[in-house]
Amino acid sequence: MSGIAARFSLPLGSFSLDAVFEAPARGITGLIGPSGSGKTSLLRCVAGLEARASGQLTVNGECWQDSQRSLFLPPHQRAVGYVFQDAALFPHLSVRGNLEYGWKRVPSQERRQDFNQVVELLGIGPLLERKPARLSGGERQRVAMGRALLTAPRLLLMDEPLAALDPASKAEILPYLERLHQELSIPVLYVSHSPDEVARLADHLVLLERGRVVASGELHQMLARLDLSLSHGEQAGVVVDTVVGGHDAPYHLSWLDFSGGRFFVPQVACETGQPKRLRVHARDVSLSLERHSGTSILNIFPVTVKEVAEDAPSKLLVRLDAAGTPLLAGITKKSGAVLGLEPGMTLYAQVKSVALLD
Repeated sequence: MSGIAARFSLPLGSFSLDAVFEAPARGITGLIGPSGSGKTSLLRCVAGLEARASGQLTVNGECWQDSQRSLFLPPHQRAVGYVFQDAALFPHLSVRGNLEYGWKRVPSQERRQDFNQVVELLGIGPLLERKPARLSGGERQRVAMGRALLTAPRLLLMDEPLAALDPASKAEILPYLERLHQELSIPVLYVSHSPDEVARLADHLVLLERGRVVASGELHQMLARLDLSLSHGEQAGVVVDTVVGGHDAPYHLSWLDFSGGRFFVPQVACETGQPKRLRVHARDVSLSLERHSGTSILNIFPVTVKEVAEDAPSKLLVRLDAAGTPLLAGITKKSGAVLGLEPGMTLYAQVKSVALLD
């Protein structure tokens, strides 16, 4: 069996962790939920750092824990790389020394990552002879990621690796996280409290509330589920996968194609055919019974209403389908009544703005 299958129980004080989830064998699975919902505790269970936890854990067919059979692999026997909020580098060692610390302890025949490839992947070649005290926050986290990768992990755990960074450092490190996402062949469990961060990086989501997994599944579908907290509030929105279709040089625009049509965005410096991920917030989507031509809005697509739910006393949240791509729209109840909204209707979504997630 490929992928991760986990079931853990652990007393946490005011409530208990009682979590069951599965995750794919490759890509990034985001563990999300309110503060104090048990995300970090669940990650620690996976790493074997919570000896009190009972349950089962299988990673790509290999059983690491099974309480019914009294099987519990201690942390040093689990092929896990762990990246914390604090990079926790050895201050007396250079960057090279920190990277080599774990790498040299792995028998050469068991090494999964080449030292020089990891250095290149994370852009840390110029830093090799520096001590951690001479690194920025983003540079320290990149070194911490490299050190984790060089321990030959079968699973990479990342506990809010950007939480302690300032906006500039976050912007610096996100492209490297995307490279890891694209090039790593191992699964990653990624804890974050940032919806946009998860939307940019994750393929799969696990939503926790008070220690329990209330839902899990593919990113795009999870963000569009009206029965989950993810789809409500100011951050409600979806992710749309697109490819660069071309550029409108006179107006400094690019168009990005997806299953439901075409988005126009400020010009992007990349070739046609390159994939791009967009974040479309529900608050930026309006609805119309007709396709209007006399409007400043460029991004207009035919959509089908799939579901309508109350979002607040005066507001509705509408789940839409744009030729296979889910969208959300936040509108007033009065607007819904004027439009006569009901599942199955065909109308037009007008997207006022989008965020390019790279």
